[in-house]
Amino acid sequence: MKYSIGVDMGGTNTDMGLVTENGNIFQRRNIPTNAYTELEPYVRDMMREVKAMMEEQQAIDGEAVELEGIGIGAPNGNFYTGCVDNAPNLTIKGVLDFGKEIKKYMSVPVVLSNDANAAAYGEYVYGGARGMKHFIMFTLGTGVGSGIVIDGKLVHGSTGGAGELGHNILVPHGRKCSCGREGCLETYTSARGIVQTYCELKGVPVTPDVTSKMIGELAHQGDPIAMKTWETVGDQLGLAMANSVTFSAPEAIFLMGGPTQVGEPLLKPLRESFEKYLLNIYVGSCRIRMSELKANEVAILGAAALIKMKNENGK
Repeated sequence: MKYSIGVDMGGTNTDMGLVTENGNIFQRRNIPTNAYTELEPYVRDMMREVKAMMEEQQAIDGEAVELEGIGIGAPNGNFYTGCVDNAPNLTIKGVLDFGKEIKKYMSVPVVLSNDANAAAYGEYVYGGARGMKHFIMFTLGTGVGSGIVIDGKLVHGSTGGAGELGHNILVPHGRKCSCGREGCLETYTSARGIVQTYCELKGVPVTPDVTSKMIGELAHQGDPIAMKTWETVGDQLGLAMANSVTFSAPEAIFLMGGPTQVGEPLLKPLRESFEKYLLNIYVGSCRIRMSELKANEVAILGAAALIKMKNENGK
């Protein structure tokens, strides 16, 4: 059996898994990303955990683990260079050359992309997008990420950073975004954006005790302000999704991430908005679907799937 290593590099923790060809995670490890300020010791400890996973699996299989490669999903990950480019939410600053550093420990292919692209390709290889050639993934969390697959290939663009639909401007001169611009989709439909909308509708300041999960629970209890919040967010996200259809004509748009778990309070207004704003030539051609990957596995599976992308594309 062949395995890949999937690495999800988050701002707080780095999760790793040993993944089989059919998408089962046999071993898992993690290290605290925010405990490091330099790349070298971070990769050293990451590779220590990778080797430990391989040794444990070898003891189970009774033979050496055949590793196809290491896939990494990371903020500001650049597929072309294999580097993380000045990610603002990492304590390890600068341009981080993972390929070069990992090769000090192991001679295997290393593929890196941003976390949303990795999630999209994970859906393509292991999830609900299997068999599809054209789809878009929106990931809702602290921010709003996206990955675009056209003709069965993940879109990287000329810079390696294509697919930042969360930074399409939804409201000109609107809320200040972490990217430095104003009115990005992320500022309205991320977890933080949802909290801000709720607090604005309620007429109270934003405080740490208000979360999108709490607002979801209130909506299910019939709280009118919480319900209005999700109606507003659904309308905004449906508009953005309808606009995204015009440039790639996908078969489906997938949703994943914490805020999507609220279900119908978000999905009902989202579907209505999507249908209202969708260009008529695309009516009936694109479905809105939830990710079929488990929330606690999608990041690792997405990163591991990047190895398959490299092998299939031959580069």
